Amino acid sequence: MKLSTGLTLAASLIAVPALAQDKTVTIASWGGSYQEAQSKALFGPASEATGIVVKEETYGGMSDVRLQVTSGAVTLDIVASGSGSAARAGAEGLLEELDYSIIDVSDFYTTLYSKHCVGGDVFSTVYAWNTDTYGDAGPQSWADFFDVEKFPGKRAYRAKVAGALEPALMADGVAMEDVYSVLDSEEGIERALNKIRELKPNIDVFWTSGAQHAQLMKDGEVDMTTGWNGRFDNAAKDGAQVKYSYNQALLDYDCFAIPLGAPNKDTAMMFLAEISKPEYQANLPLYITYGPTNKAAYDLGKIDAEMVAMLPSSPDNAALQLPVSLDWYAKWETIADEMYQEMLTE
Repeated sequence: MKLSTGLTLAASLIAVPALAQDKTVTIASWGGSYQEAQSKALFGPASEATGIVVKEETYGGMSDVRLQVTSGAVTLDIVASGSGSAARAGAEGLLEELDYSIIDVSDFYTTLYSKHCVGGDVFSTVYAWNTDTYGDAGPQSWADFFDVEKFPGKRAYRAKVAGALEPALMADGVAMEDVYSVLDSEEGIERALNKIRELKPNIDVFWTSGAQHAQLMKDGEVDMTTGWNGRFDNAAKDGAQVKYSYNQALLDYDCFAIPLGAPNKDTAMMFLAEISKPEYQANLPLYITYGPTNKAAYDLGKIDAEMVAMLPSSPDNAALQLPVSLDWYAKWETIADEMYQEMLTE
């Protein structure tokens, strides 16, 4: 009896890691220093802790998810997404509903998760400038960014509508708190597009990825650009002559979603639960200056006071910024992006 019990116990101990090793998730993100940070802070440690094998890919955003879902050939289990794009994709029925009885968000900021997407980091869309061109006296508002007489030089701007219209309206004199009410019509969207049309002769590059806009600054190809704060911090570490300001920046968050029909949906849900824990969230600012979405991450002692002061979600920095409206993106992103792409081809 003792021998039989011992053999059974030994077999069960062997079977647990074997079963864990059989679990796999394919995660798509955006590459560059951002995905490298995710790998080191989240994916790698969580894979080691759970035994879930992680296969990483890069992708082009929710348009890739839409293609997979509509064709019935879904290969991705988890995708990193901007919050606005996820809101729209969820409204289209492209994403699975997340199970918050499995994913613990009790310590999350309430605005940083939704029915279809759980926050992975807090970031800001900022204006950045080349210090070789302007020194420390670069633009301090979106009006400055659009002012080619006060700040002559080459610009770069995003090729997608997310984060592109709000700066244009602020540059056109709309108060930060009124931006989304003005954008809540095709006329308001057109007003923003007209402002970008004015700047277009000075825009040398419409960037398509964070890796690209960081490289533009590292190579000195443009004098200023829009982009994501953490990418610029990492570029500066690599020698780029770049600074940015949080004044009038767009306070936003990236999140993780599960495409509808994901082949490993249950495992994906388990993996999202793991990387949402504070011990992983606290790792992220060590690799890229994006803030954790889990408030408990600040209590673990991994993020020092100097780093907290650099993060977009710190109270002083957040107070300067416009929080991105997911409601607006769910309602308007498809229409606005069509109008934006037409403007780009003019």
